[in-house]
Amino acid sequence: MSIQDPLQIPAGPDDRVSFHRTELAPILSLYGRMVAAGEWRDYGISALRDMAVVSVFRRTAENPIYRIEKRPKLRLKQGQYAVVGMDGQTLKRGNDLTAVLRVLERKLIRSVD
Repeated sequence: MSIQDPLQIPAGPDDRVSFHRTELAPILSLYGRMVAAGEWRDYGISALRDMAVVSVFRRTAENPIYRIEKRPKLRLKQGQYAVVGMDGQTLKRGNDLTAVLRVLERKLIRSVD
């Protein structure tokens, strides 16, 4: 019986970065509140080789207004979670997902006349 070199095994779908259900819970909770407020209407989830992304849309046919990214390689540097705006500007980055999502929760707070 021979042991295969792990560097020669082809990369499969298991090698992709994805969100865990404990990470998706606060994201989808925020999404539900923003849909109820009429701000967001659609989302998409992508699991790529080096990052996972939840894209949020105001309308289905548009570009995403926000991207919530998970990049595990940045965990020890800038933080693995980031919220990126429509223009590509990073709005918030860190290792605590709930703290990073607070930048979007501020959009829910409106003055009442």
